[in-house]
Amino acid sequence: MLLGLKQVWGLLLEVVYALVHGSWKVSDIVAQIYQIGVRSQSVVMVTGAFTGLVLTAQTYFQFHKFGMDTLTLAVNSVAMCSELGPVLAALMVAGRVGAAMAAELGTMRVSEQIDALRTLNTHPVDYLVLPRVAATTIAMPVLVCEAVAVGIFGGYALGVYALGIDPIYSWANMVNMTHVKDLMTGIIKGFFFGGLISFTGCYKGLFCKNGAQGVGEATTDTVVISSIGILMLNFCLTLILSKIL
Repeated sequence: MLLGLKQVWGLLLEVVYALVHGSWKVSDIVAQIYQIGVRSQSVVMVTGAFTGLVLTAQTYFQFHKFGMDTLTLAVNSVAMCSELGPVLAALMVAGRVGAAMAAELGTMRVSEQIDALRTLNTHPVDYLVLPRVAATTIAMPVLVCEAVAVGIFGGYALGVYALGIDPIYSWANMVNMTHVKDLMTGIIKGFFFGGLISFTGCYKGLFCKNGAQGVGEATTDTVVISSIGILMLNFCLTLILSKIL
C-alpha cells in the first residue's frame, strides 16, 4: 500500500517536472491526440447519441403523465452537459484508451524496451508518459462536447419527430434552463477525467509485473480503477463546481 502510494506520488512529480523542464516534443503530443482523441470519436459519439435518446424517452414517459412534455428536452440538455455526457464519455475512453496505454507500456516494460530508452539517455516520462497524459487531458474535453452535442440533438430529434413534442416551446425551455455553467461543468470534468485515465494507464503499465499475466492484470486494473475513479471524482467535482460556478 505504502509502496504503491510512493510510486504514484513519484510518477506524478516526474510528470510535473517533465512538463516544466523535460525534453518532450509537441509532435509526440499531437500524435497521441490523434490516437486518443480522433480515433475515439466514433465510440464517444455513439455513446452520447444513445444516452440522449434513452434519457429523452424515459423523461418523456414520466413527464407526459403530468402534461410537462415541453420540459423533456431541458432535462436531457442539463443532464447531458453536466453529468451523463462527461461521465459516459470518460468511461468509454477509459475502456479504449486507458487499457491500451497500460498494455502498450506494460509490454514495453516486460520486453525491456523502457530500460533501453534509459540507456539511450531518453527519460521514459518525457517520451512515453507526458505526451499521453497531455494528449488525453487536451482531447477529453473536446470528446465531452461531442458527446453532449450528439446527445442533445439526438434527444431533440426523437422528442420532436417521434414523440410529437412541440418543437418551439421545447427548444425555448431547453435554452432557458441550460446555462453556460452546465456546459463548463462538463468541460472541466473532462480535463480531470482525461488526466485520471492517462495517468492510471501509464502508472499501471510502467509498474506492471513481469510476464504476460502482469500485462493483463495491469490492463484490467487500469479499466477498473479508472472507472471507479471517474465516478468518485465526478461526485466530488459536482459538489465543488456547484459552489464555484
